[in-house]
Amino acid sequence: MHAVEVNFDGLVGPTHNYAGLSYGNVASLSHASSHSNPREAVLQGLEKMKAMHELGLEQGIFAPHARPDINVLKRLGFTGSDRQIIEKAFKADPILLRACYSASAMWTANAATVSPSADTLDGKVHFTAANLNNKFHRSLEPTTTTALLKAMFNNDHYFSHHCHLPDQGFFGDEGAANHNRLCDSHADTGLEVFVFGASSFNNALPKPSKFPARQTLEASQAVARLHQLKPHSQLFIQQNPVVIDQGVFHNDVIAVANGNVLLCHEQAFLNQAHALDEIKKAYTGEKTLHIIEVPTQKVSITDAVSSYLFNSQLITLADGSMLLVAPQECQRNLAVHQYIQELILSDNPIQHVRFFDLRQSMQNGGGPACLRLRVALNANELNAVNPAVRFSHDKYDQLVNWANTHYRDSLTSNDFADPQLLTESYQALDELTSLLNLGSVYPFQQQ
Repeated sequence: MHAVEVNFDGLVGPTHNYAGLSYGNVASLSHASSHSNPREAVLQGLEKMKAMHELGLEQGIFAPHARPDINVLKRLGFTGSDRQIIEKAFKADPILLRACYSASAMWTANAATVSPSADTLDGKVHFTAANLNNKFHRSLEPTTTTALLKAMFNNDHYFSHHCHLPDQGFFGDEGAANHNRLCDSHADTGLEVFVFGASSFNNALPKPSKFPARQTLEASQAVARLHQLKPHSQLFIQQNPVVIDQGVFHNDVIAVANGNVLLCHEQAFLNQAHALDEIKKAYTGEKTLHIIEVPTQKVSITDAVSSYLFNSQLITLADGSMLLVAPQECQRNLAVHQYIQELILSDNPIQHVRFFDLRQSMQNGGGPACLRLRVALNANELNAVNPAVRFSHDKYDQLVNWANTHYRDSLTSNDFADPQLLTESYQALDELTSLLNLGSVYPFQQQ
């Protein structure tokens, strides 16, 4: 049966801010305490969704989370009305409060790991929300993420949802940002390549020394078991710890795959020659597997991290060629731009590039690939998706109007003391649940 890949892009939340909460993410740390523009951020994301839709691609919408997370603040000892809790938290621990305001769920590449039905023994599409336990502000996300996924993919005949992995650091799971899939087509059985940063139990494997390895081998193996992956559809390889210490906190900052193409930096993986040989041996597709290694001589790790070249989306167009959807930072970086021009003129399926302004997301450490969760679906599965979360021109107009109505055009650190920001945020999401037919997925709706 024919299948398509749907990119479910995260809507940037109303409390989008730069708090510098993500140790190991160079962009996040370097823009800490800058003022943000939530309205510009969400509109930039919607423009990218619209552009992908106009290319004839299936595009989906992933709702933001309710922020601030008042329930967590209550668990941490703050009491009183919502207004009083905000005021007390801002006075006692403003950094904690900003973490509870974080809009990091916008980066839906971290939302979950998804396995298409072609790869699973039971023939269902499997979802496991990431526990994101390496960072406090992101560890608040899994329960709501699971609820959103169930509201979007709400047919038990086609979709199987799993609880996030145990919260202990032994099973650190950051979702699809460390997961690649290689295949002839989206309908064919593919090779799911899980990339981990370290092992919790095997001390013989190296670890980064400066920044944490967020994805563990044990977490990747657990997800593969939960998803009932066919034995020949799974492979586990280690990311190079040296590049993690240079700011490559997820695999999608150093590699991207689509169809029969893997684009990666030559320093992406531990013992890279061996790792790539394992991929070649495990790949069962009939098409030629294109592994494109970007030399350090042409693109340094520093340039790769600052431009987010590998955090570009790689998508297949109707004619079978591939398009690199890159942030404008790649266009502005001379070395990266020159390499991209060489790439699209070379003998490989990547023949086009398109640059997007995603500055609001990029300054907080997330590029085009961070903003989307890839879900391969056959025709029956696509028809079973909640139709309200599928992108259309009408939905675009509705969401632009919604964002212009509810979002501020500036947020600074002092704004988090304003309880009205909570009211505005919750009102926006209350309206969004109707626009996307999500039911009562947010905690404040169930109180």
